[in-house]
Amino acid sequence: MAHCNTVLSQIVRILPRHEFESLAKKHHVGQKFRSFSRWTQFIALLSAQLTGRDSLRDIVDNFSAQAGKLYHLGIKSFSRATLSRANEQQPHRMYEDLFQRLLGRCQNLAPRNKRFKFKESAKLYLLDATMIDLTLSLFPWAKYRKSKGAAKLHIGLDADGYLPAFVDLSEGKEHEINMARQLELPQNSYVVFDRGYTDYSWYQELTENDIRFVTRLKSNAVTIPGPKRRGRKSPGVMLDQQVQLKGVAGTFRMVRYRDDETDIIYEFLTNALDIPAATVADMYKERWQIELFFKWIKQNLRIKSFLGTSRNAVMTQIWIALCAYLLLAFHKFQSKLGQSMQQILRLLQLNLFDRRDFLELFAPPK
Repeated sequence: MAHCNTVLSQIVRILPRHEFESLAKKHHVGQKFRSFSRWTQFIALLSAQLTGRDSLRDIVDNFSAQAGKLYHLGIKSFSRATLSRANEQQPHRMYEDLFQRLLGRCQNLAPRNKRFKFKESAKLYLLDATMIDLTLSLFPWAKYRKSKGAAKLHIGLDADGYLPAFVDLSEGKEHEINMARQLELPQNSYVVFDRGYTDYSWYQELTENDIRFVTRLKSNAVTIPGPKRRGRKSPGVMLDQQVQLKGVAGTFRMVRYRDDETDIIYEFLTNALDIPAATVADMYKERWQIELFFKWIKQNLRIKSFLGTSRNAVMTQIWIALCAYLLLAFHKFQSKLGQSMQQILRLLQLNLFDRRDFLELFAPPK
């Protein structure tokens, strides 16, 4: 039988150690570690995400039980206090940089979204935010209401492979539009968002930067109707005409669409004047994928219960959770696995420290 490292060791093989150590050196504060390292911190918290560990003691006990299988991971045993101190003090920015490098590798392998064919290889981004409830007495930095704490996770999802291309965390009371204004979306791209991002000046800014958007039109929006667009209407399209927004320069487009399944009428607003009206409706339907993304990470990763109370510890855990998602996505894209992300995660949970070939986990039994 051929020798194999542990499954966990094979998962993180796409991260060259010299590259990781350069990030660790760049983002280190305080005294030099004696036996602990940022690599140990990353492996410990990554395994916690993949196996569902909910406490520092649980993580330490799990690694103590697997002490004979840690050699190929390049880590040593560690204490609960040391891991806690690293989570509180060592900057989470390191894992943000690591996330960006993993994202680039995943985007090179991600399958293109075949539902939409845009000119100039433009990308489609799905924008939304979700609340993470926190106990105000333990997380005073995340004040949301008088007696309630919360943080808000902002995600811009790349429709190619459904990868989180833009990520940020803010206090729960921070409005989504404030974070959206900070995004550096590439020119000629498309972005889809709901009515929570309504801001006419931002719409104009997107238009000036050659970025197309699709959103829902508020019921109380004041529009100045223009000429109706010519051509045969696709099924479901009730109206397609140019409009102007009060107080905003430029021409926009309103599409009224009836959903056959629910019989609900939607009114969409967009500055994309060169795509069919049915495509506008389909692009907004695609926004449901980011809702599914939020549901998946909340159900399968550890971003609702935290191992530390400081903002740095919370951000460290969230960035490593997203790195875990990218590692799963990378192996799914690279190996062309037919299983869903959840099926892949379930198999890894049972075999993470086994010495067997990674791909054999997903091969059908002989």
